[in-house]
Amino acid sequence: MSRQDADAIVVGGGLAGVAAAIAVAKAGLSTIHLAPTMPPDRRTSALMMPSVDYLRQAGLIDEPADLGHALTQIRIIDATGRLIRAPETLFDTKEAGLAAFGWNFANMRLLERFHAAAATLPNLRTISEGAVATAPVDDHWQVELADGTVLTAPLLVGADGKKSLVRASAGIVAQERTFTQAALVCDLEVGRSIGGTSIEFHYPQGPFTLVPAGGNRANLVWIDDIDVLRDAYSGGAERLLAILAEKSQRLFGDIAMATPAFVFPLSRLTVPLAGADGVVLTGESAHAFPPIGAQGLNLGLRDVADLAETLAGVDRGKPDWAIAVSRDYAKRRAADLARTGTMVDALFRSLLAEMVPAQALRAGGLWALKLAPALRKQAFSLGMGGR
Repeated sequence: MSRQDADAIVVGGGLAGVAAAIAVAKAGLSTIHLAPTMPPDRRTSALMMPSVDYLRQAGLIDEPADLGHALTQIRIIDATGRLIRAPETLFDTKEAGLAAFGWNFANMRLLERFHAAAATLPNLRTISEGAVATAPVDDHWQVELADGTVLTAPLLVGADGKKSLVRASAGIVAQERTFTQAALVCDLEVGRSIGGTSIEFHYPQGPFTLVPAGGNRANLVWIDDIDVLRDAYSGGAERLLAILAEKSQRLFGDIAMATPAFVFPLSRLTVPLAGADGVVLTGESAHAFPPIGAQGLNLGLRDVADLAETLAGVDRGKPDWAIAVSRDYAKRRAADLARTGTMVDALFRSLLAEMVPAQALRAGGLWALKLAPALRKQAFSLGMGGR
């Protein structure tokens, strides 16, 4: 039997990685978390209520109002100019009997809160280094750090992103597709507050979305062809603001930049299974999608919740308990990953569709959602992560 340094090693220092390390430690496992220092994450995450409820139950946050901003309406505006256009549609939490669809959080504030929760767990050891190599050795996983330190544990949790070393070491081959579109993100100060309404302008190459960030601030996520975004970004602040005012149809008064903008390319990544041979994958090591439908971190937190449930039901007295965890976790995650991937892919394709039948189908779908309360409730459930 190999030397054992911990019951589990979690690789990855992002939000999904810290949440996974906490969940594993709270399940009673001695846990090592490899969390290399990363540049500040200035993005935001719109978390739906099931995710917010999980964060509270897991002790990762207290009151969401202390950290984020409530999302109470979703307004969709078809700005494509196509032959067949969808109606403007408003989804309101009052219809669903909810106080909010979810909350919009700054990633940096969430990460600070997660680290504070992690620091209270005596069986969780955090090392500010990443893994440079991982490999199975006998009945354990061996993880090598940059300074030459070698650590071993029966269970290895990969939360190390799209280029996951853990995933590659486990022999799980991801399918990845890159898009010609990219996303431009920044914070804006608007002359007229958008309140609690997330506003999506649907353009031919992707949505232009403003998400509530408190007061007169809004988080912008603009998806378009990467060359268009780079041209807008490189033209200077004055030109960029003029473009943003036009894209927002000048509905919100004067617009000013509250944070620098940055552009990142979009891709889609899926795996055939999210766990095998004592390895489990969470967050973007298992899935990545364009920022459509607010599914990214929501899906990662559902990974963590299922990992916690798997660990709660395993008999760690058996020698192959870690393999059992990976198999059970993969089964638990399969349906959700497939369903969410199909939903996001369909949404993205529908936004880019140029054929008239596809335009008609999308417009008809939004008309149905606008006019049929039962369908709207189903859409609420699916969009919020209902299973």
